[in-house]
Amino acid sequence: MPINPRPIKNAMVLAAGLGTRLRPITDTMPKPLVPIADKPMIDYVLDLLDGAGVETVAVNVHHFADSMEAHLAKRSRPRIVISDERAALMNSGGGLAKGLKLLPEGPVLVMNADLFWVGEKPGSPSNLERLASFFDPQTMDMALLCVRNENTTGHSGKLDFSLDAQGRLSRYKDGMENPVVYAGAIAMHSRLFADAPEDAFNLNIYFDRAIANNRLFGIVLEGHWLTVGTPEAIGEAENTIRRFEAGA
Repeated sequence: MPINPRPIKNAMVLAAGLGTRLRPITDTMPKPLVPIADKPMIDYVLDLLDGAGVETVAVNVHHFADSMEAHLAKRSRPRIVISDERAALMNSGGGLAKGLKLLPEGPVLVMNADLFWVGEKPGSPSNLERLASFFDPQTMDMALLCVRNENTTGHSGKLDFSLDAQGRLSRYKDGMENPVVYAGAIAMHSRLFADAPEDAFNLNIYFDRAIANNRLFGIVLEGHWLTVGTPEAIGEAENTIRRFEAGA
């Protein structure tokens, strides 16, 4: 797949959640700053975006917002703009809608601050570059990065979508072919949220709307996907990272 000659330059990182399943660690710090192999989770995400050519990232903050802002201020790339949710959490959809207003209208990548991957092949297009190139706003509302369950660490095993031969996604039901897990990365055009509610709502509303219109598509992640939902999962993630760093 060719790399888009004009890569997506803007992104939104959803980072405002409370991280309740990671307590007691998140009683003293926000989940995106929890270190995995001596590196805060959100820095894995921001490094992936930077490597894909993203220049400006909106990041929403709520839980330990001051700590988040102080950490993000240390980065020079990508440029960070803060979407402040101190007053009220906006959920995934509301947070995205609010953050998009801080970015120029156009194509945008969206990532979760606590979901990332390792094991991309050097010299090949990255997963985010592939996703940006795959996204076609004429035929798609959103393009999702997905992963096969066997290429995950820390995941519950829940299957989210079925991916057909054309790359179209539908909600997974038992027995469906080509099941995949949503990997927490989206390519979309910001105008999709022009009519978004002003209050909190879940991003799944837009996933289901796109499915109903046959406009939700996806590609499969190359490498290995990590999710850290509990304190016990930290060690599993670190072992996986070390294994890939050693060339496994």
